[in-house]
Amino acid sequence: MKYNLMIVDDHKMFLDGLISILSFESDYNIVLTTTKAKTIIKYLEINSKEKIDLIITDISMPEIDGVTFNKEIRKKYPNVKVLVVSMLNEPEIIEELMNNEVDGYVPKNTEKQELLLAIQTILKGEKYFSREIKDIYFKSKLSKKKEEEVKLTQREIDVISLVAQEFTSLEIASKLNLSKNTIESYRRNLIAKLNVRNLAGLTKYALKKKYIRE
Repeated sequence: MKYNLMIVDDHKMFLDGLISILSFESDYNIVLTTTKAKTIIKYLEINSKEKIDLIITDISMPEIDGVTFNKEIRKKYPNVKVLVVSMLNEPEIIEELMNNEVDGYVPKNTEKQELLLAIQTILKGEKYFSREIKDIYFKSKLSKKKEEEVKLTQREIDVISLVAQEFTSLEIASKLNLSKNTIESYRRNLIAKLNVRNLAGLTKYALKKKYIRE
């Protein structure tokens, strides 16, 4: 039995490399290769009765990125598997792809054997994520969990907001009707509580949590 594959990647050299690797594998038939995800969507719409088993896609592409593309395929063609092969390894992207049930994700610098293993695993109905991608995902989840466990009081939020706006301890003390020593104590405790190194770390946290606007 031959599996029908499609490949979309806007890097022609990588696209040619994938074609070269897969052309030596007798189990695979490459139906279409393109640099634009829209071309694949259009093909699937026109050839709705043709069985496509797997699409290999990049993330960073013109018109439709890989994250949006995967979402579209999952919604309209749930039986078509999607394997992401990309140099992008940002936790937010990985998490969004996993939340949208992508079938696999391997880096572009992965070895040929792992790429073929990923394809074989996905075609058997299982998920495949390289160790690097799984590590990034779980570290991100752990970091978010720790962050969620940190609860600031309203007074701490007031202090960190004013620190982030570059007010001195004396100025913050005046604004909040507290002593300078109390503000200094708040600052030290916040640095320890949020596990940051200095006031710049407090500022980054305040911006991230939207306690102040950039």
